[in-house]
Amino acid sequence: MSIVVPPRGTRGSEIPGLARGLMRVMQGPYHMAFQRFGDRMRVQGRPLVELETVGARSGSRRQAVVGSFPEIAAAVPSSWVVVASNAGSARHPAWFLNMAKNPDQVWITTGKRRVKVRPETLEGAERDRAWQKITALAPGYGRYLETTDCVIPIVRLRQEPNEA
Repeated sequence: MSIVVPPRGTRGSEIPGLARGLMRVMQGPYHMAFQRFGDRMRVQGRPLVELETVGARSGSRRQAVVGSFPEIAAAVPSSWVVVASNAGSARHPAWFLNMAKNPDQVWITTGKRRVKVRPETLEGAERDRAWQKITALAPGYGRYLETTDCVIPIVRLRQEPNEA
């Protein structure tokens, strides 16, 4: 399986230009905070992971901190689910498009662990089951469907076998 990029939506929330600029400026301090406190940081009660991708156009390394849903089959998770909601925007987040363009160059940092992962988009009944679990654990994600008509991608990040 790989990354499937659904079409953009025709409506959705947009972050105002000034706030978007402020978010860019705050990326550095936020990254430093994640490095120091990452295993204790939460969004909607969910643990955060830092995604590292390679820019689809720039080829530069990019980081994004996102909420995660670890799939725990053992004491230490070997796969995580992340939601490419972009806060209900009609557009997909840049990290998702980067991942689609360079799926073999994706890492996550969780706590102090950096892991190479293989992304795959969930589809069909598997996506529906995952969405139900996600919205049960973090109801805020469900509200994004009121804002956008875009299909919100759900991505499973599996630890590469040679990284275990």
